Amino acid sequence: MQQQTIFHLAFPVTNIAKAKTYYVDGLGCIPGRESRHALILNLHGHQIVAHLTKEPLSPQRNIYPRHFGIVFTLEQDWENLLVRAKKQELLFREEPKDRFLESPLEHRTFFLEDPFYNLMEFKYYRHPEAIFASAQFTQVGDRD
Repeated sequence: MQQQTIFHLAFPVTNIAKAKTYYVDGLGCIPGRESRHALILNLHGHQIVAHLTKEPLSPQRNIYPRHFGIVFTLEQDWENLLVRAKKQELLFREEPKDRFLESPLEHRTFFLEDPFYNLMEFKYYRHPEAIFASAQFTQVGDRD
């Protein structure tokens, strides 16, 4: 059996119960261990951990520089999450759109914002080699 490498990300929240509602009921994460101070979640096979903070959280002005998310390898998985997010009335920080149309970098994307101002991007690339390769291109995100 080959082992899969799993990504881990920790992020701040101010209310564990509210985080659980958003990430499990809203986004569809599978809950793991939970304490008064933290909640482990399975986000499409990757471990994300909501950690309680007493520090005030504030929204970012833009989607850059800080956000996290998933790059889907199947377009249908991207579309399924999009449908779920709309049905659950999650807050879209940026509506679904296509970037870099008719280029090797073409991809679909949308951004969500959780109740604690954490931003998440969900992508699907038409050409999988663009996920890491295509170094000859300099376009990254919407700033370019």
